[in-house]
Amino acid sequence: MPSQKPTSASPLPTNRTYCNFCPGYCCYRLKGSTLLLDALDINRLARHFEISDGEVRKRYIEGKNTFKTREDGSCILLSNERMCKRCSVHLARPLQCREFPYGLPCPYLDRPDLLEEIQPRVEQALYGKEGND
Repeated sequence: MPSQKPTSASPLPTNRTYCNFCPGYCCYRLKGSTLLLDALDINRLARHFEISDGEVRKRYIEGKNTFKTREDGSCILLSNERMCKRCSVHLARPLQCREFPYGLPCPYLDRPDLLEEIQPRVEQALYGKEGND
């Protein structure tokens, strides 16, 4: 029987099954990356929190269009109280968060360099220790 060749360069699936078990790798800001929020995202968050769009901007937005982050680069709306499903505003999350990884395999699972950069931050946030034990 002939072997089947993968349709993409990555052996990882392009569905979002892994997202359900992920500790939130994409919720950490990497150098050069920005989560772009638009007015609809901000309004969705305002309705979620039952506050004004202006109050969302004041509490959660940095500059005009991205979330504030913690010192470790994580989104300020990311929960450190659980290992997966860490987004505290999952139902109201921005469109860019909803669509990631845009029909492609998750780059954090596909690229060891990204995972090596993010994993220690995740472990520090969740367990209070460095990830290379």
